[in-house]
Amino acid sequence: MVIDPAPFSTTAVVDPDHRHTPEWRRALQASLPVGIGLVPLGIALGVLVVQQGLNPWWALVFTSLIYAGSLEFIAVGMVATLTPLPYIALTALLVNFRHVFYALSFPLDRVKGRLARFYSMFALTDEAYAMSVTGDRRSMTGRVMVYSQLYLHAYWIGGAILGATAAQWIPENIVGLDFALTALFVVLSIEAIRAQSGFAVPTIAVACALTARLVDAEHMLPIAMGAFVSLLVVRYFVTRRKAPADA
Repeated sequence: MVIDPAPFSTTAVVDPDHRHTPEWRRALQASLPVGIGLVPLGIALGVLVVQQGLNPWWALVFTSLIYAGSLEFIAVGMVATLTPLPYIALTALLVNFRHVFYALSFPLDRVKGRLARFYSMFALTDEAYAMSVTGDRRSMTGRVMVYSQLYLHAYWIGGAILGATAAQWIPENIVGLDFALTALFVVLSIEAIRAQSGFAVPTIAVACALTARLVDAEHMLPIAMGAFVSLLVVRYFVTRRKAPADA
């Protein structure tokens, strides 16, 4: 078996047999490249919490109980301005609506135990989803998935606490910390494309995003995700019908 030498690949196979490496260690190896991107983003969140005039311990509250990166950045401003709770709930629904589509293909059946399943659903972030659906199925067991989510959560919390603690020494006009999320998604997208046999799915995704942008920029994400899932379903049935004829 050829081992992928790429140091930042989330699908790199370290132990081909997956028998000599403990599951917690395999999860740590898989989550570390993603965690490198989550820590600076968590630092940016912690700095924002303090700069908005909130107590630093709010960074721990946001990252522990909300745990939804983009929503947390929005929630900081809402809490600081005492936004009504119904408006916060509506915003959370719109921002995280994409998780409805994640549930269609997330392999939750691999996770055993009610508590583990509950946490796996709670900790289903974009990064955790990408790792679970693009990683090697033989090595990405239920325990590895949950351990990976625990590590990612720890990276996020640790970064936010570090940012909130060091906020007094970080200039308010610093820029670029939030770009870590964009760079992280670029890496995850490259890994997802490499896992595909062709470029049909990435092309469909880009086309849906551009079309949704032109149709309604304010609601681009749910429109793009809805169209993408619909086209994938159509593609699945078309491919399934062609398969017997080609056999």
